[in-house]
Amino acid sequence: MSPLRISMQTISGIDVLDAEQLDAADPLRAMRERFDLPEGVIYLNGNSLGPLPKATKQRMAEVVGQEWGAGLIRSWNTAGWVDLPQRLGALIAPLIGAESDEVIVADSTSVNLFKLIHAGLKLNPGRSKVVTELGNFPTDLYVLQGVERDASIDLCAVPRERIISAIDDQTALVVLTHVHYKSGEMFDLEALTARAHSAGALILWDLSHSTGAVPVNLDAAGADLAVGCGYKYLNGGPGAPSFLYVAKRHQARFEQPLTGWFGHAAPFAMSDQFEPAEGMTRALCGTPPVLGCVALEEGVRLAREVDMAAVRRKSIELSEFFIEQVEARLIGCGFELASPRAPELRGSQVSLKHAEAYPIMQSLIEHGVIGDFRAPDILRFGFAPLYTRFVDVAQAVLVLEQVMISQSWRDPRFRVRGRVT
Repeated sequence: MSPLRISMQTISGIDVLDAEQLDAADPLRAMRERFDLPEGVIYLNGNSLGPLPKATKQRMAEVVGQEWGAGLIRSWNTAGWVDLPQRLGALIAPLIGAESDEVIVADSTSVNLFKLIHAGLKLNPGRSKVVTELGNFPTDLYVLQGVERDASIDLCAVPRERIISAIDDQTALVVLTHVHYKSGEMFDLEALTARAHSAGALILWDLSHSTGAVPVNLDAAGADLAVGCGYKYLNGGPGAPSFLYVAKRHQARFEQPLTGWFGHAAPFAMSDQFEPAEGMTRALCGTPPVLGCVALEEGVRLAREVDMAAVRRKSIELSEFFIEQVEARLIGCGFELASPRAPELRGSQVSLKHAEAYPIMQSLIEHGVIGDFRAPDILRFGFAPLYTRFVDVAQAVLVLEQVMISQSWRDPRFRVRGRVT
């Protein structure tokens, strides 16, 4: 099935001139040309996987052909591969309000959560309770459940409205995701950090849906620990490595359980005994994934070129525009807003609830609008300000309206689920 052919001039009820004027006045509009976006596709899924920056294609070719192909193993020194985790951490640090020596890139978000949960418990001995949100991203909960099996902790997963009251004088660590993966609802990072500290607890923030889309200032908030992924708004590519943050005041006592050779003070001394490196380098475990780090570096450089305040302004404008048009055009279609209506309470995505969310999203994708689905009934639309246009939003809403009017989503093909949904 080919994408629905929709002329912008046919969109009544949506002020096309406003959309075009907003795009013309957008201070970030030139950034779209920095991405390799396919023709005929409206991509509203950067909250799950960012698109390919054009610079990444060129840089990866250089690394594969020259640094790996010609330089071979010498490139660990000559091309600076060995310093990639620290260099990338310093590049990411300003995006999350951290100092350059408080962030490092390594492994996956899940692995880094495991490291930091263990580290947080050791930093706060004599307490056993860990508070998290029921309905948090599954990997956060699964890692915590694994730690619970292997360590003497009391895992307390409660609904969002009970988190504050659940934090008490037995709480060692609070583990929360800043922007919720399903609803896009955003915690008050500063207030929750203060609440944890008032009870003598430490706090670990998952910034996977925040970094590169929402201004974050970990140091100003007094945060203790944080993780985040590189493949969403940082556009580092599928499976891009994750980053860790440990506040400087904790680093001398910071101990993580995966003590691999790249976290050693002198890895090439080949000692039989582990001696942790200074600072954030001790958070490393195995050999850095060079190709993944190089791709992430290009994505982060793009994010660093723009002002995060401008990114946030456009994010709110895009999502407000989307919600307004959904409310105007899709009355009676069975959609319910699953994100907070107040823009200051959500990140850079909008979620809609519908009983037939999965087939509707599959039909949308076939018609050229790519969002995604989260079980059991959520359609997610991500608004990445570096490449999403207001015209894209207008067209996406109209395609969604046409999918509902035509009932194309009822095609049995759209109910068949792949391994990745």
